[in-house]
Amino acid sequence: MSIALGLIGGTGLYAFPGLEHTTRVEIDTPYGAPSGAYVCGEIDGQRVAFLARHGESHTVAPHRVNYRANVHGFRQLGCKTVIGINAVGGIRYDMGPRVVVVPDQIIDYTHGRASSFSDMPDTKVEHIDFTYPYTPQLRTRLLAAAKQAGVEVIDGGCYGATQGPRLETVAEIARMRRDGCDLVGMTGMPEAVLARELGLDYACLALIANWAAGCGDEGEISIEEIYAHLAAATAQVPPVIRALLAMNRG
Repeated sequence: MSIALGLIGGTGLYAFPGLEHTTRVEIDTPYGAPSGAYVCGEIDGQRVAFLARHGESHTVAPHRVNYRANVHGFRQLGCKTVIGINAVGGIRYDMGPRVVVVPDQIIDYTHGRASSFSDMPDTKVEHIDFTYPYTPQLRTRLLAAAKQAGVEVIDGGCYGATQGPRLETVAEIARMRRDGCDLVGMTGMPEAVLARELGLDYACLALIANWAAGCGDEGEISIEEIYAHLAAATAQVPPVIRALLAMNRG
């Protein structure tokens, strides 16, 4: 049975609830080792592969993630559709803690990350179109799945990808707001562009863990509060994924 859907779990999501009949698959890629084993199993009779982006014990920092290996591993499994689940901070007034967003744009502030498969020796350079960084058709299906599951999500928003692992300053967030960012996270890039280079359908479920620096009324950001908000937002993910898989089957 082919893999119907790949899932990449971010901070706070190291195993996917409801994944049954699982096997752990270790994959060697031409780009090195992924963040860990791919946990392959079934949800409502459909094959799903899950990977913890930071490792199952959260030992891989955002700037040290081997994004190329992670994404290539899904293709080696025969997976053609991937959902990235990302913990983020909220910048826009309506994007506070525990809100779930399906973003439609990205601004990349990262540096020094291996961000293309085209920089390997003797590899053809691919100038891919990245006008819409998330696959529009998959975004549409994801939004419909959320509605069907009764999970409120915000349609659209610009994800600003920063280097991490530190959080941002007030001035940096103010700059990002001026640039047009609505969310801030550390792992949205180069994951999205690598999926595009491999021809995978890719979309993001952004789970807001906190107000970004200088936003909201929380003052300094508490790590304890971040994890509490993340747990609440993460609980909304499984019903959306189940609804998405049901739509695929239908």
